[in-house]
Amino acid sequence: MEYPKINSIFKRDQKGDFTNEYSIPEFEYLKDNLWEFTEKIDGTNIRVMFKDGELRFGGKTDNAQMPISLMEKLQLIFTKEKMQSSFPEGDIILYGEGFGAKIQKGGGNYIRDGVDFILFDVKVGEWWLNRESVEEIANKLGIKIVKLIGEGTLNDAIEKTRQGFNSEFGDFIAEGIVLKSKVQLFSRKGDRIITKIKHKDFKVKQFKNPYGEIGVSKKIVKLLK
Repeated sequence: MEYPKINSIFKRDQKGDFTNEYSIPEFEYLKDNLWEFTEKIDGTNIRVMFKDGELRFGGKTDNAQMPISLMEKLQLIFTKEKMQSSFPEGDIILYGEGFGAKIQKGGGNYIRDGVDFILFDVKVGEWWLNRESVEEIANKLGIKIVKLIGEGTLNDAIEKTRQGFNSEFGDFIAEGIVLKSKVQLFSRKGDRIITKIKHKDFKVKQFKNPYGEIGVSKKIVKLLK
């Protein structure tokens, strides 16, 4: 199963700027509720699938390409024997991010000369596991897990991301925040209530006009208005 699409909090207009309209009604209804914040890692989506004794690796989609260096790393971390002993009943998917050198533009900020895998979600059969259970699996396998960086409302997450905060991997601004409702919830269609926000959406672009003066572009995010 591919990882479900994560909606941004707000809809975008035709220029790609955020509007003040929530992307789904559930976000507006739950905006003042408690959400869990984890750091958003700038990498490539990875699935580690183990079912009926067979181990497979995949990207965001079944047709996604994976860097050779990352595939080799996954094969070192996850062996068939290790997965069989950890999950004898099988039918589990580990969702995570492949990150590091040459993966996305800023991959070298995370790992200068290598790549790695970091876990952010687990599905066993038809069940999405809660944070505590995902942490237990990460500890059992000896793998990294995205850091829980706080809790709060949607506006709390927006403000934290707007101000920017350092990644757990070094002295650089984290890509953003992924938010999950404190209690797992689903929409009428059965989609998980989960959202994201990126620091770059708050950047104000500068430009030089024909007279050599510095101006500010009109692409200004209006999230907190």
